[in-house]
Amino acid sequence: MKRIVIVGAGAMGCLFAARLALAGSAVTVVDVDPARLALIAAEGIVLHDDAGEHIACVEAKLAAEVTGPVDLLMLFTKGMHSAAAVRSVAHLVHTECAVLTLQNGLGNVEAIAEVFPAAHILWGVTDFPADLEAQNAVASHGAGHIVLGNYPDGADELAGKVAGLFASAGLHAVADPQAIIAVWEKVAFNAALNALCTVSGLPVGGLDHPAGRRAAKAVIDEIVTITKALGVAIDRPRLDDKVRFALANHRTHKPSMLQDRIAGRATEIESINGAIIAVADEHAIPAPALRLLTDLVRLCEGK
Repeated sequence: MKRIVIVGAGAMGCLFAARLALAGSAVTVVDVDPARLALIAAEGIVLHDDAGEHIACVEAKLAAEVTGPVDLLMLFTKGMHSAAAVRSVAHLVHTECAVLTLQNGLGNVEAIAEVFPAAHILWGVTDFPADLEAQNAVASHGAGHIVLGNYPDGADELAGKVAGLFASAGLHAVADPQAIIAVWEKVAFNAALNALCTVSGLPVGGLDHPAGRRAAKAVIDEIVTITKALGVAIDRPRLDDKVRFALANHRTHKPSMLQDRIAGRATEIESINGAIIAVADEHAIPAPALRLLTDLVRLCEGK
């Protein structure tokens, strides 16, 4: 499994493209911005991590220019662009490639399933930090993990191969038959921390304060109630540990939602917090803290 196509040349897309290319995979990055693609094709992706600076050589193309063979297709666009991104690479269905989403939010895997066969779809999460420093430069400092599995459940040989691919590139990964739990834990984490950073303008470490911790707990408490209504058994101690780890170790990291607000772009508030609220509505769950925080981000977007 060496021929990789990554759709979305943002921070996470560039991080994974660089790590996989540096480990020997043939990586093609897909984006809608011709200028960014030209820069990446000419100069590669510059990765700054705890080991220093690396330059990864990758191909960079518009979606229509990509042809097979492809072993793994990864989706790394923002949630609001998922459906269009998947349609743009629908011509790769014939390659019978595996398709993986590690995106934030809800609804991404369902968009993939509208185009690609369910047997080829993997989903999961990652907590590797990534900050885009320039159009072709990304920084990632600190540890991270990947949890992935088959959609909607299971962890077969395909999932194991993809996890092994990431591990060989220095990206710690495990195949988990209950990846849905990790997905919801990440959604809860992002709905609390990313939104709080966006409203406050603070990096993750700025929430390491009694007020920040109380606000995050209030939002996560409500999301745990929502997941119970779905029959998803979130590991609350593990989720709390992830929050504490982020506050202590990703102190300077600015979540993509905050980066989007600073840049004046639309955020993923609807595909993360808004999607959770939609589930809460289906089960008549109030979730006042989540709703208030979500509306505050919406107000920030309107400025």
